[in-house]
Amino acid sequence: MNTVSYLARQPIVDKEHRLVAYELLFRQTESCRSADIQNPLQAGVEVISNTLCLGTDWLLQGSQAFINLDESTLMCDFITLLPPQHVVFEILETVKVSPVLVARIQELRQHGYRFALDDFVCLPEYQPLMPLVDYIKLDVLEQPPAKTVEIIRHVRTLFSGKLLAEKVESREMFELCKGEGVEYFQGYYFAHPENIANKTIKPTQLTVLALMNQVRACEDLKQIEESLRRDAALTIRLLRFVNSASFSLAHQVHSVRQALTVIGLQSLYRWLSLLLVTASEQATMPLLARTAACRGRICELLASRQHNLQIQDELFITGMFSLLDALLDAPMATILERTPVPGPVAEALLHRRGPYAPYLNLVESCENQNFAGIERSANILGLDPAEINAAQLQALAWADGLALA
Repeated sequence: MNTVSYLARQPIVDKEHRLVAYELLFRQTESCRSADIQNPLQAGVEVISNTLCLGTDWLLQGSQAFINLDESTLMCDFITLLPPQHVVFEILETVKVSPVLVARIQELRQHGYRFALDDFVCLPEYQPLMPLVDYIKLDVLEQPPAKTVEIIRHVRTLFSGKLLAEKVESREMFELCKGEGVEYFQGYYFAHPENIANKTIKPTQLTVLALMNQVRACEDLKQIEESLRRDAALTIRLLRFVNSASFSLAHQVHSVRQALTVIGLQSLYRWLSLLLVTASEQATMPLLARTAACRGRICELLASRQHNLQIQDELFITGMFSLLDALLDAPMATILERTPVPGPVAEALLHRRGPYAPYLNLVESCENQNFAGIERSANILGLDPAEINAAQLQALAWADGLALA
């Protein structure tokens, strides 16, 4: 099958900022839109079925997917290829309520599928759907906070299922909705910083940055060993990492020297970069760390067909480090002063210029559901939708294995 749709995603979290699902959106490429192809989201559903149900296992490891459906796609039997225990179908606000629609939802519910009303508005025509859906999504940016509270309370009198606040862009709005009993949330607030201050980087973070500098400079292993041994917590984590199943060692490693020999400098640098992005203890940080890890992995995977291992590794760092300012609560320039990176990485991180910038623009567009941006970056890089969609889903599976959120 020739994939003609781009995938964008946004995390959905609970009151404790724990990841519970991703909303997956698909949009056709410009060339397909201009060709006037019927059923605009049909290609998106085909992508989902082929990449999630048949080939990729991240969704089957406990993650959930909220998937937008228009009326024509909702009526298509193809959607029943998706595993009902792992998907929630979002009924778009553009779908006209009719007896045929109600009957179709009832039919799919009998097969175990769940539903959400997207961008819900309190109009009489939607009331027949309310007993049939499990979630109602409320756009909290559409009105002032006081009106949002009024809407939540009114919906609660009509609906006994779960409420999901979308377009949450501030801590204040999150706390307001949480206080009103909203169970789930999605929006800009959970993946981006509100304020980046010129704060002091924590001692543990400084230790990791210093070690990364030593590794990047290819210092003698003995010097790196000494630096690690001065930090008991880092030593323990390194030994646990090297003795994990991913290395499949015949015998346990018990010393830092042995661990460094097994892991090598390149893998050590990647491990340290993961430690760096998981160092913060703030509530939103586990999800942000997962996003950073996904960015790094996506950039690396997208480069695998066209570039050598060194460039792949540098693109991994580019994606991983792109959220360091938010994770460390310090300006990017300050962080990069302490941990020099290759020129193209710094250029992309600081100025969004250079050969690595299109990769970073691409992953950010996927998170922001900016389909024009996705297509623009894809054309620059010579990537097709299938490659981009597959890289995203593989990266999500990889990040799940890291247990970052």
